[in-house]
Amino acid sequence: MKVRPFRAAVLVASLSTAVVTATILFAPAASAATAAFVRTASWSSGYEAKFTVTNDTSTAISSWTVQFDLPAGTRVSSFWDARLTTSGQRITATNHSWNGVLAPGASTSFGFVASGTGDPINCTVNGGSCGGGPAPTTPPTTAPPTSPPPTSPPPVPAGMKAAPYIYDWGNAPAPATVMSATGIRWFTRAFILSGGGCTPAWDGARPLLGGSDAAQIAAIRAAGGDIIPSVGGWSGNKLGPNCASAAALAGALQQVIDAYQLRAIDMDVENIDEFENETVQDRILGALKILKQNNPGLITIVTIGTATTGPTWWGTRMINRAAQLQAGVDVWTIMPFNFGGHADMYGSTVSAATGLRDTLKAAFGWNDTTAYARMGISGMNGRSDQGEITTVAQWTQIRDWARARGLARLAFWSVNRDRPCPGAPLSSGCSSIDQRNWEFTAITAGFQ
Repeated sequence: MKVRPFRAAVLVASLSTAVVTATILFAPAASAATAAFVRTASWSSGYEAKFTVTNDTSTAISSWTVQFDLPAGTRVSSFWDARLTTSGQRITATNHSWNGVLAPGASTSFGFVASGTGDPINCTVNGGSCGGGPAPTTPPTTAPPTSPPPTSPPPVPAGMKAAPYIYDWGNAPAPATVMSATGIRWFTRAFILSGGGCTPAWDGARPLLGGSDAAQIAAIRAAGGDIIPSVGGWSGNKLGPNCASAAALAGALQQVIDAYQLRAIDMDVENIDEFENETVQDRILGALKILKQNNPGLITIVTIGTATTGPTWWGTRMINRAAQLQAGVDVWTIMPFNFGGHADMYGSTVSAATGLRDTLKAAFGWNDTTAYARMGISGMNGRSDQGEITTVAQWTQIRDWARARGLARLAFWSVNRDRPCPGAPLSSGCSSIDQRNWEFTAITAGFQ
């Protein structure tokens, strides 16, 4: 059974240091907290930010609601860890069931991506001012609306650049243990498949919510991390061939996005039923275009196999069609392994990535810098399906090469395998080489 899959995405934005701190009143009136607003990344046409709500009282808080205005020309394009509703320029953020209760001294955060450059004003909670006293009445300032250039993907947190694969089977490790030991914060979560027809399910068998997969995701988020779900992979029944149209596939993927309030999604297109099928390739690209239109700020990733010289005929075809369809794929990730065995894994990875760069330049008219910034590498730690060995030293070389050229993403298959078992056959629970526990993950965390 093949043990493949992978990964990808995106640009580091400059950090802004602007912080707004406010005092928030909750019901009952004696229950107060603070909420700090901070930009976590900024770019010419928008920014990413978060509010951190902290309970500074001696009693527990059972829920919270934060309201604020955004100046004209600025709007929320995506959000996470809160329920957001919009009325004109007024934003209302309320807690989810899992982050509403705050013990004394505890805190929680929610975040959003804004299109436009204006910071929140007129912040209130339960009708009171975030700074205390009566509700503010300052009119929103105005700013001309702006939009990002069409070739620039929305920036994402630096941690998202490094997101190795993790899954529910294969002796899954405790995420908090790995995160504490390595500094990794993001994981690519495998795999969303068809649970029957055009219905998404984990590994085609488990529900999106309420099961062990959702529990693992909650554990990652509780430890300060997040996930990118991967749709597809090598084995199993895929959504691409089972959904009748791009719109139907987009609807299935939207269920996944809504279930987890996602900031990114990975389409791992390697099974021949999807990859070597022109109709399904176009369906996937059409679905991603719809998702970009319906979820501004969402990072879309396509992960494909490769030859040592770069994308194969099918990979080149998919990239060219994405350009023709204006699918808006943010990051193209290659899986540089399974080259037939006995490859120089560093040299072959660099050769394959250089070929991807040239293919992207030809399809989209980009220069080297832009092409590198839209690329990702997803390797296989230790022994590959075809017996190739990627060592710890080679993975460090690959990471440093990718970092020096500003690639958007680094991932590998997989954290579950990131444990020693030298000389063992291919395994879903260890790497088949001599290494320390979580060593590939720690190296990958350095890509941030």
